[in-house]
Amino acid sequence: MNTTSQNPKKMTSYRWVICLMLFFATTINYLDRQVLSLTWMDFIAPEFHWTNTHYGYITTFFSGFYALCMLFAGRFVDRLDTKKGFLWAIGIWSFGACLHAFCGIATSGILTGNWFVSFEGARDAISKVGDIGKVINVSVMLFIFARLVLAMGEAGNFPAAIKATAEFFPKKDRGFATSLFNAGAQIGALLAPLTIPLIAKHYGWEMSFILIGALGFVWMGFWVFIYHKPEVHPKVNAAELAYIQQDEESHNPIEEKVEKAQHTKLSFADCFKFKQTWAFVLGKFMTDGVWWFYLFWAPAYLSSVYNMPSSDPKAQAAIFVLYGITMLSLIGGWLPTYFVDKKGMNPYEGRMRAMLIFAFFPLLALFAQPLGHISYWIPVVIIGIACAAHQAWSANIFSTVGDMFPKSAIATITGIGGMAGGFSSMLINFSSGKLFDFSIKTNLNFMGFEGIDAGYFIIFSICAVAYLIGWSIMKILVPKYQPIIIK
Repeated sequence: MNTTSQNPKKMTSYRWVICLMLFFATTINYLDRQVLSLTWMDFIAPEFHWTNTHYGYITTFFSGFYALCMLFAGRFVDRLDTKKGFLWAIGIWSFGACLHAFCGIATSGILTGNWFVSFEGARDAISKVGDIGKVINVSVMLFIFARLVLAMGEAGNFPAAIKATAEFFPKKDRGFATSLFNAGAQIGALLAPLTIPLIAKHYGWEMSFILIGALGFVWMGFWVFIYHKPEVHPKVNAAELAYIQQDEESHNPIEEKVEKAQHTKLSFADCFKFKQTWAFVLGKFMTDGVWWFYLFWAPAYLSSVYNMPSSDPKAQAAIFVLYGITMLSLIGGWLPTYFVDKKGMNPYEGRMRAMLIFAFFPLLALFAQPLGHISYWIPVVIIGIACAAHQAWSANIFSTVGDMFPKSAIATITGIGGMAGGFSSMLINFSSGKLFDFSIKTNLNFMGFEGIDAGYFIIFSICAVAYLIGWSIMKILVPKYQPIIIK
């Protein structure tokens, strides 16, 4: 056991430094992910003549490849372990984020043969190309490639973060720790509308990708020196290590068997044999697409329905408020701890009780469009509440993996569930782009809504009921705490 010269009776708190690093990584992750959604309609689409469908294609390919990479990213992190796995992940996605900036130059080079131009020069060259179809096809393909590199790296964030959380926190605290680092998603989404459109407006959309993408390389420099396993970390004293490893000292016979299996390796085939895996996978599939839809389409929603481009201060304020409300999700990490400490529930039972409560809040999305004619602030607040509920739900569904699987398989199972969530995102983003263009073209009439408003009402309705369906499936598959015990 690690010892230090510090007073062993006074517990250190280095686990929260690790949580802070995971928070920053997730913040950067979501900033990089948001650059395109905040620049495509007002800065990139006019240059390349994109429509909603083209943007839908790009987000669909990103989501699909992200899903596939999640399957292997978890395994990759389990093999390399947390420190090296995280470094590779954030290095690849930061490179991919910066790569977007050069899609204009590459488009110009492919179409005109001149590769050695500035960003401004590329815009001028593209504007003189007579075949708009070629401009669209080439630019979309290049952005898809850049998104694929981004997806490859970003797929490693949550498997690595969940694994690090399991290494530095006891089970009862993992939901809260996950909700704290997962709040980086909201902070990233809060900072994005305040910074990215301004960078794009004053320095060009290309610089918004470069400046935001570079943050990941800065994070890597800190991670190299900060992260070590708790049992060998010089900043973790004996008291904190005992707190972290309290589950291993449990006198519960089931828990003791679970802890003995912590280092047992599970193959991919073995992982799919357990109902616990399918509960996590289907819970992620039913709900992850909702978050990705709100993340990718909220700026476009304000622009197309309320004529508020992302560079408009009103739109920036609306997006800021939307994701500010999402910060309420921190309650999501505290509530299961309350159920465990005050109500005597086991961690899984407490998490499922909390997730059921959170599953009812997204139903408010049913009223986003019906009340939107009063003020755009009503759907903004409703979407913010739905996003808060999602993040609270997400923190707890991730923690169910640590509740039931050995530590050696946590990143792998997280990756499998992330793959399901990515496919969910791919499905909803592709369908949304097609639906929105169809609703505009045909002036779709549905439930009293017309055109683009009808399209958004349909998608909002799907998002509203997804969580209750997902919770019900999980409860049917794993009605009570059933940890994986490998003999």
